[in-house]
Amino acid sequence: MSHSEKIRLDKWLWAARFFKTRATAATAVNGGKVHVNGQRVKSSRLILIGDRLEITRGHVQSVINIVELSDKRGPAKLAQHLYQETPESIELREIKSQQRKLLNASMPTSQGKPNKHQRREIRKVSGKSQ
Repeated sequence: MSHSEKIRLDKWLWAARFFKTRATAATAVNGGKVHVNGQRVKSSRLILIGDRLEITRGHVQSVINIVELSDKRGPAKLAQHLYQETPESIELREIKSQQRKLLNASMPTSQGKPNKHQRREIRKVSGKSQ
């Protein structure tokens, strides 16, 4: 891992494995999905150790503090040492995950395309018999 004093935000996000490519990291940053110390920034922004990032990826929102800088993408185990997620962020993420699971569990599931008998029953009920 490289230990430089400053590094580009998109490069660090890619090295920390928040995004698969630097291009998607840059797109997310320029699209307002990543904030540094509460401010919207550009992907070329130089970050420092101790900066606070707010990252939104789909339904997942993470608030992290940068612990180490790296411009090289390594294994996931080493990438996790580059940042520390705040306890509030972890708790909120788990609560939202549980809410999504409960919501999806309560949604009706389709058994697929109705068979011939079920189609006839649907036609009877809807009054569209032949």
